[in-house]
Amino acid sequence: MLKKRISLLVFLFVSLFVSANQVQAQTIPGHEAWLHQYNAAMKQAKAEHKPVLMVFAGSDWCKPCILLNKEVWNTDAFARYAKDNLVLLELDFPRFKKNQLPAEQVKHNEQLAEKYNTEGMFPLVVLVDEDGKVISKTGYKTGGPEAYVQHLNKLLHH
Repeated sequence: MLKKRISLLVFLFVSLFVSANQVQAQTIPGHEAWLHQYNAAMKQAKAEHKPVLMVFAGSDWCKPCILLNKEVWNTDAFARYAKDNLVLLELDFPRFKKNQLPAEQVKHNEQLAEKYNTEGMFPLVVLVDEDGKVISKTGYKTGGPEAYVQHLNKLLHH
């Protein structure tokens, strides 16, 4: 009987510990910073005097987009950099039915692609100033978040 109670207490303790770690992993600072509306991004950019990093991505079909997301965007190093230096705007173009965006978001993303991604490149990273003027364009680069941050700094301060 005592062994069952101890086992139950250990199980409950481990369950609570795992749950707390899962919650913490889902709320890493900076990872919730991606906006999906151009007007909101520009408003924030003007208020904070920061450039906007727009990324045109195919989150469920474009291998370089998926790699950029995994190797750079979803890292703590990039999140820390972005928090102080950028406004983030994700413009996704998923293909799989289960990942489809609401029609209004699709239209919004397509309108921005007509203006900023006329070449239809994926991924395309467009840096714009707080007035929406293009500073530079780039894409996926290997080397991880630190190398990508250096690359962005060169583009922003050329």
